[in-house]
Amino acid sequence: MRFPTIEGLIRRRVLVNFRVDPAVIRALLPAPLRPQITGGAVQAGICLIRLETMRVAGLPAALGFDSENAAHRIAVEWDAAGGVQSGVYIPRRDTNSRIGVLAGGRLFPGEHHLARFDVRDDGRELAFAMASRDGRTSVDLRARSARAMPSTSAFASLAAASRFFECGSLGYSPAGGGRLDGIRLVTRRWKLEPLEVDYVRSSWFGDTTRFPPGSVELDSALIMRDTESVWHPLPSLPLIAVRAA
Repeated sequence: MRFPTIEGLIRRRVLVNFRVDPAVIRALLPAPLRPQITGGAVQAGICLIRLETMRVAGLPAALGFDSENAAHRIAVEWDAAGGVQSGVYIPRRDTNSRIGVLAGGRLFPGEHHLARFDVRDDGRELAFAMASRDGRTSVDLRARSARAMPSTSAFASLAAASRFFECGSLGYSPAGGGRLDGIRLVTRRWKLEPLEVDYVRSSWFGDTTRFPPGSVELDSALIMRDTESVWHPLPSLPLIAVRAA
């Protein structure tokens, strides 16, 4: 299916990042995707994003809609005609927008699950809570502005982390018909800032049947604000199998 180009404003985008055992990640990925390994681990995590005035490109902003969203994602790579490509695999998407649920798989890739969100953000401190209506996924985060990346991060600097995640602008989600549907994010500017995490919990990453004890460790968290963005559709990738989210 060919999706339209979508545009809108990223009001807030938080990337909570974990270092995960590559062997565990490998079991979760459909072919042709494979783990992208950085410093001996795979960067996987949650994208917590507030989108505003989202609409088909070319339509006036007044026709757009706003939403809070959470996407669980895994850094991956795959072989393409031009060489090895990198991006993210997104097995689970949640949103508070009924429009987003209806449009998932129609206007943009991936099934979207309806969820309740409670977000408090004063520009310095952030408290985020999400619980899906189907009871399968929840996220809680408390974080605050920081001056630098944590010393335990796999990334030596904020610049290194920023380059890594900017290269992960291609995202693929499972779809019907034995395929992965893709989208590419293009932002007017790319500026990430570090966050210090006081508390984080994800039921998806906390599921020990999916991630055995010791296979997941917090790496870092980053935030982007007030960025005009465009989402371009990508050609679908055929898949062999995908594990349920």
